[in-house]
Amino acid sequence: MKVGKEFVLREIAGDYIIIPTGKMALQFNGLITVNEVGVFLWNLLQEDITKEELLQRVLREYEVDETVAREDIQEFLDKLIQGGILAGEQEDAE
Repeated sequence: MKVGKEFVLREIAGDYIIIPTGKMALQFNGLITVNEVGVFLWNLLQEDITKEELLQRVLREYEVDETVAREDIQEFLDKLIQGGILAGEQEDAE
């Protein structure tokens, strides 16, 4: 999985927001606000990575229960998939 190049993460007034660029700005309706963990995941998703690799990196970076981390990662990936932001192995994001 990897995020599409048509989207960028920007910090605006202390909030992190995923916004479309170029032609995608005309097609995509809305913005996605993310928290610190979302920013961490976004940065990892700049390169092709599996959901399991995301999980392992989150567990190393944050003090969080594996079940909670797994659910939070899935929720984040679902938002990206619904927005057409995530490219690559969609079945890996199930």
